Amino acid sequence: MSESRARPQHNPEALLRRVEWTVIRRLDGLLHGDYRTLFRGFGLDLADLREYQYGDDVRHIDWNVTARLQTPYVREYHEDREITAWFLLDLSRSIDFGSQDVKKATLSADFVALLARLLTRHGNRVGAILYGADVDRVITPRTGRRQVLALLHAMMTREPPPPGKGTDLGMLLKSAFDFIHRRSLVFIVSDFISTPGWERPLTQLAQRHEMIAVRLQDPLEAELPDLGLLVFEDAETGEQLFVDTHDGRFRKRFMDAAGRREAALRGALADAGVDALELSTEIDLVDTVLRFANLRKRKGTVRVNELPVA
Repeated sequence: MSESRARPQHNPEALLRRVEWTVIRRLDGLLHGDYRTLFRGFGLDLADLREYQYGDDVRHIDWNVTARLQTPYVREYHEDREITAWFLLDLSRSIDFGSQDVKKATLSADFVALLARLLTRHGNRVGAILYGADVDRVITPRTGRRQVLALLHAMMTREPPPPGKGTDLGMLLKSAFDFIHRRSLVFIVSDFISTPGWERPLTQLAQRHEMIAVRLQDPLEAELPDLGLLVFEDAETGEQLFVDTHDGRFRKRFMDAAGRREAALRGALADAGVDALELSTEIDLVDTVLRFANLRKRKGTVRVNELPVA
């Protein structure tokens, strides 16, 4: 179950053209042009104060007014007419994995093409911070189709980092906190396979920006079938391990460990107040994005533990 050694080299123009002619047209029709149902308003100008209602974003509570009136009050804002969106892109070695035809790296590029073009078509700016073994590139936010192509080219033509160093998402999140000053819409696109310690930087970033965690998943990472004797390779370090998947006890330990990681990740996102969009290599991208948009529209905010698992 070893990964491919290099990311497949795609044509950014061909990918974007395919997304524009198929995926975006389909999404536009189903959203009826209301692409902002994917996002909450996050304007900077205070519009009004009102009593807190169930489902309101707790980050908008005005604690001074709440203390004075002894009743929770939240601030309402005028929504910005333009959005600045950032993609925090985890391009570490584990992103190259895919158990069937689609790799997580391909899914990541498809998602960025879809959301970046959807945003820029409405006059919004998009930028990116790229992480491989380190934070090694920042693409300043701009609008337009050419900017989307620049993002895709940066993702799809880079070489994967060398083995031996694990992923540190905390470094990516801290860099974003230091670099992104104006309130923005921030997507962190990752499989969240990382050394510990990223939870606090995530919480700090979410207090300043509207954040969406885009989780890249492959079914083989959660459930191990009986495939006989296999060589497992750690995507981050290159270390190999010979295992017998006929062993039911081994498969159970594998799935139990995957379940614990899943519970810990969901808990960390919920604690940070970050919504999760879960993208699987075996599930249709548009269907997943639409399900996410409908939940946000219906509830105003999506609780992480209420999102359907892809």
